[in-house]
Amino acid sequence: MMELFSLVFLIFLLPVFAEQIPDYNNPYAPIFTDKPVYTWTDKVQMTILAPSWNTNRYLIDSIGDDDHPIKISTREHSLASYRFTETDVNSGRFTAEIILTGFSHDVDGDGDFDTTPRTIGNGPTNGFLETDRDSAITITFEFANRVVLTKSIPIQWNIGTIQFSESNYLLNKTATVHVIDPDLNLNPEALDQIPIQISSNSDMSGIEVAAVETSETSGVFVATISFTQNLSSSGNRLYAIPGDTIFAKYDDYTLPKPYSIADNLAVKTSAVIGSSSSALQSLPIIFSDNMGNQILTVSANDQIQIVGKILNPQNFKQRFVYLFQVKDENNFVVSLSWIQGEISANQNLDISQSWIPQKNGKYTIETYAWNSLTNAAPLSPSLSTSVFVN
Repeated sequence: MMELFSLVFLIFLLPVFAEQIPDYNNPYAPIFTDKPVYTWTDKVQMTILAPSWNTNRYLIDSIGDDDHPIKISTREHSLASYRFTETDVNSGRFTAEIILTGFSHDVDGDGDFDTTPRTIGNGPTNGFLETDRDSAITITFEFANRVVLTKSIPIQWNIGTIQFSESNYLLNKTATVHVIDPDLNLNPEALDQIPIQISSNSDMSGIEVAAVETSETSGVFVATISFTQNLSSSGNRLYAIPGDTIFAKYDDYTLPKPYSIADNLAVKTSAVIGSSSSALQSLPIIFSDNMGNQILTVSANDQIQIVGKILNPQNFKQRFVYLFQVKDENNFVVSLSWIQGEISANQNLDISQSWIPQKNGKYTIETYAWNSLTNAAPLSPSLSTSVFVN
């Protein structure tokens, strides 16, 4: 009798665990996704927070069987009874992922399809699902008989962007161009590449370079180019000289509505090639009369020539803008003019502008040598001199 009492007492002392039963009358299993909007070839990571389906606190549970299926679908295609697995023992958090595979489409205009649409897989990480350009992905979980929990997320194309990392580049630097276009992340488990056309004023044919995705799922593509003034464009090297505008372009074949699927759009950007301050050399300013004879004194109401000289020590021609600015004793600009031109390799060039001082006094003349009036970069240090008008 004592042995029986001890056994019963021992049973009452031992902890007792029972498997938790989902509360079908109070369903709680919110569905989450890693993005609020997807593009047509994205990886979709899904989470269902379902603590009541944590039926064994010591094992990794799963949900999405034939009795309580999880269905992942787009408008035309679906994966039925897709399995989600628990992230850890006793977590009650279930996850799965699929890869959207789009539809047959040429994304770079070369005449070949660049996608492999397919719908296959049963979870938790082997699913592939076809989708259209403008669609939605819907996740449904049959929590109980006639109790279905639903989450829907839009799928859409985007207009890409392209941009140089800087607006001005020196000849001895490299240029980086970025393309942001999530639609071109065609394989979210590998680094994709896209072609970009790069050109300059001096080489309008330019080069085609490959921009490489920064990570497997970023949809951000980067290419780096260098410049040459003595060799032809080749590979990732572009022929350009100071004063050139450089251009980058790619064609976007994955455009949202109201564009049609057959439409494409040239997405462009530009930057300016400058040079170091030693690209040209500027010599001191002098004054001359209409006959070109140098003068040392200046009188009011007399027309004189402000003469500057530039030297091009480089072995290639150089476009320039030479600007003259005259200020009075109060630092007000009383005259502003400029000349645009091109100086050949190893050439000296005199540049002059006429000026008629209206009043006596002290004036300051400043000259600037720039590559252009827009996005101006200096080609040589500015010069300044003073003159007394009698």
